[in-house]
Amino acid sequence: MTSSRILLPGIPALQAFEAAARHGSFTRAAEELNLTQGAVSRQVALIEDLLGVALFERVRQRVSPTPAGAAYAEEVRDVLSRLSAATLNTMAGRGVVGGTLTLAVLPTFGTRWLIPRLPAFFREHPEVTIDFSTRIVPFDFGREGLDAAIHFGDPVWPGAGTKLHRLMGETIVPVASPEFLAREGVTNPADALRVPLLRQATRPTAWAEWIASLGLDPKWAKPGPSFEQFAMVAQAAAAGLGMAIVPRFLVEEEIAAGRLAVAFDRPIESRQAYWLVYPEARAERPALVAFREWLLGECGRG
Repeated sequence: MTSSRILLPGIPALQAFEAAARHGSFTRAAEELNLTQGAVSRQVALIEDLLGVALFERVRQRVSPTPAGAAYAEEVRDVLSRLSAATLNTMAGRGVVGGTLTLAVLPTFGTRWLIPRLPAFFREHPEVTIDFSTRIVPFDFGREGLDAAIHFGDPVWPGAGTKLHRLMGETIVPVASPEFLAREGVTNPADALRVPLLRQATRPTAWAEWIASLGLDPKWAKPGPSFEQFAMVAQAAAAGLGMAIVPRFLVEEEIAAGRLAVAFDRPIESRQAYWLVYPEARAERPALVAFREWLLGECGRG
């Protein structure tokens, strides 16, 4: 225990070092932390003395991290971020069993499927708070400081020590505005090859898979604009920019309102699925346990 303390710089010193590395300036770091420039310099010197490594190159009025300093700053930034998140979570929980769950969600899945169902969760678990972040691709839990994520794809996640639970699959359908279908004379699946096909950035092969399922050659398809989120794809289709290929459950509202129509009765089942994923080390956090059990129950009910 004594040895561990000797090798662990104090939090003020780490904050001063991280700010100086980020700004490339002791003066700007001092302004951010409401310290003097000399105080920041002394804190950094304490760490350098402890490590026996030069963390900055000092040239005139500027400082820049050495290779060792840059690598250390990245690690320190991650630790400080996670420590801050843990502190805020504990403060939010005020000692109550439950606390805060930090959850990364896919944007359209979150707005169209998850959030409308959350009132039921909070009625059952008023002791839990959920903080949402948007992510559309997998990430490093350690660096992001998040507790869990909703992931679409295969049952894999970068890095070791994660747990995945399958939530649901999805049915993919081609949709467009009724006006677009009438204007373009779209009446059979082969017509999809001659109209603009709207694309979702994280599903680059969706149209090719659907067209191939019809026995047609995807190379003759006419690519249209690409969008980052399904909500934008759906809006573009409703505006008449082209035809979209989307999970049906994400556009039920537009179909019911008549803003979109299923172009052809040729759905396909996606090869991938939605997953709840989280680090195994956080598996027993009360807020995550409550959310996991509720979410799996919701998905089991369809």
